[in-house]
Amino acid sequence: MNLHECRQLIDAYLDWLRKGLSVEHLGQSCELTTPFLDRHNDHLQIYASTENGKIILSDDGYILADLRTSGLEMVTPKRKAVLQSILNGFGVKTDGKRLFVETSSRNLAQKMHSLIQAMISINDMFVLAQPRVASFFWEDVRAYLDQHDVRYSPRVKISGRSGYDHAVDFLIPKSRTRPERIVQAINAPDRNTISSYLFILEDTYEIRGEESEAYAFLNDQHRTIGGDVIEALEVYKVIPVLWSQREKEKYVEALAG
Repeated sequence: MNLHECRQLIDAYLDWLRKGLSVEHLGQSCELTTPFLDRHNDHLQIYASTENGKIILSDDGYILADLRTSGLEMVTPKRKAVLQSILNGFGVKTDGKRLFVETSSRNLAQKMHSLIQAMISINDMFVLAQPRVASFFWEDVRAYLDQHDVRYSPRVKISGRSGYDHAVDFLIPKSRTRPERIVQAINAPDRNTISSYLFILEDTYEIRGEESEAYAFLNDQHRTIGGDVIEALEVYKVIPVLWSQREKEKYVEALAG
């Protein structure tokens, strides 16, 4: 794709975003419905209110309550640490019930974007955590990189052309033989998570440079990854890595080099 086509992709995404947003006034707050879907295929909603002169954006406790309903409590140190790591990566806070950010009208859009990303990430990373699963997928990918002596920085923020900051899971620096590599751990590969990753890559294209490579680790431990997911990634020159095939020599050499 050339630069003009990349910019058209950004425009199309932002147009879809605008058309998918709606707002309703509820007493002292506003309910903002977004085009992003949760695991139930329901639209994610954000609630805005003012407290002590600041704008508070929150999920009104939906994400953590939904996980508790599915039997997943944030009670173990490991789960708390993973949750806090995600929140720190997006600059989002929690009071134990709701996810929220404090903002002003000046940076409202960026904070809203960060909250939505945190809601999607937490829903994605915890939803498939079953008793038989030893660790969360992000941790599995990190352990894989450590096992093969891959040098990386976790949870790196990259600014995009749109003005938004994007958090990528792992950034592998350029070496003498390999270009910079971005690695994303996608626990539940679907239209939402794949589209979100592709937008991040296109939005940061100019900053990353043409030689930068992108990888998507796809969790196929409990689901079959559809051909449409693989095709969508390959069209945008993203290298898909099925978790069941992660030990293939070509992947290890490409990441550790």
